[in-house]
Amino acid sequence: MFNASLVRRLSCLRCLHQAAGHRAMPVAIALATAALLGGLAPAGAFAQKPLDKSKPLGDPANDPYTKGGDPELMKAAGYVSMGGFEFGPAPDTTVETNKYLSYLEIRWIETEHFEIGVSLPQVKVTQSEREKVRAELTQMQAFFGDEIDPRTRVLDPWLRAHLYAKRVEEHYDAIQAMLGVSDKDFADNRPIWNQRAKYMGTGPHLGQIGKYEILLLPSEGAAKTYLRDRLGLTTKLTQRWNVIQRDSMTVIIHTDQGKLRVDESLHGHLVFNLTHNLLNGFKHYSYDMPVWIMEGAAHWFERQYNPRFNTFDASEGSAAEKSSKSKWEPEAKKLVSSGKAPSFASMIGLRTFSELELSHHFVLWSIFDYLMKVHPEFLAKYFDSTAGLKNAEGFDDYSRFQDEQRAVFKDELKMDYRTFEAAWKEWVLATY
Repeated sequence: MFNASLVRRLSCLRCLHQAAGHRAMPVAIALATAALLGGLAPAGAFAQKPLDKSKPLGDPANDPYTKGGDPELMKAAGYVSMGGFEFGPAPDTTVETNKYLSYLEIRWIETEHFEIGVSLPQVKVTQSEREKVRAELTQMQAFFGDEIDPRTRVLDPWLRAHLYAKRVEEHYDAIQAMLGVSDKDFADNRPIWNQRAKYMGTGPHLGQIGKYEILLLPSEGAAKTYLRDRLGLTTKLTQRWNVIQRDSMTVIIHTDQGKLRVDESLHGHLVFNLTHNLLNGFKHYSYDMPVWIMEGAAHWFERQYNPRFNTFDASEGSAAEKSSKSKWEPEAKKLVSSGKAPSFASMIGLRTFSELELSHHFVLWSIFDYLMKVHPEFLAKYFDSTAGLKNAEGFDDYSRFQDEQRAVFKDELKMDYRTFEAAWKEWVLATY
């Protein structure tokens, strides 16, 4: 069964700014980029011609793509609703969130696995992302029709909201593919485990009861207001958070950080943070998965979209080491060939993101790259073996974690940690 008292006890150890009933996630606080890109609209440019002047621009009635929230178009896009759902700390819904941030136009979209709020200005499509965006918009034509122009040079606020709804569901699919699972593996989950069937969490969303939440905001001020007033936090940077009452994991991002006003940078940053939330939520978020594999996975998936923009995690109150370099293969190879790469045994023992140095980021990304390309089947076995551990009484049992982690390396790869490190280094020198 779900041990709520354990989660609350752990939460007190993890965050100084804690609201009752919530749990802080490590904060993704540093952003780096290798290049400045131009062509952005001003932060306040929310250009959008209303369809219904009597309603706010963020109201579904003013969405030109679903034509005011047409049920058939919503169904074709895979949408469950466009507002009115629970969001944030209980008992908040999208209605309350709109009131707390009344000076913003938030466009709400609920998909199969996500509840999303997007308040972003229109933005020009940069030369570097034109091909990517054109392909995405071409796919969206299948359900929105000719209202979508794949060759558009401008992403208006409603189009950006629909793009992010599409993107996060695609990332959910990618995580499920890596884990070797599908929705049906979680369909029979119940809040209380019967201790007979294989434990897969407490709900249908990778093991979580609540859907994964996303709030994309256009300014630091808006993010600070929401984080302070609704979550009791004083940070001004990206925050991952767990709402215990709803069993829902959220990420709040504002675009005044780094280069997040560039859409492709924001896309990667969101993927980085969702990777953490989705993998921690696998088989229910009852404890944090290890730093080494979480940071490696988050880097790997972010860099699939654009290696020029990279996110670096750090714990609250500490500064992340970061780099503007886009090519990480030479950095990992240099560390290996010089003998300066941190040992795998030492990285296995990392407990907090504050312990990460720049060399760790390069190496952890490279180790995950090695696993994805050489041993992808291992990753499914790894997470299946180490997530959602229970004792005989059905309570969360993190005390078994190190033994299970060591066993999966031995059983699936026929390697101990030292042998695995040697195999990874050999691959780096031969591949990079």
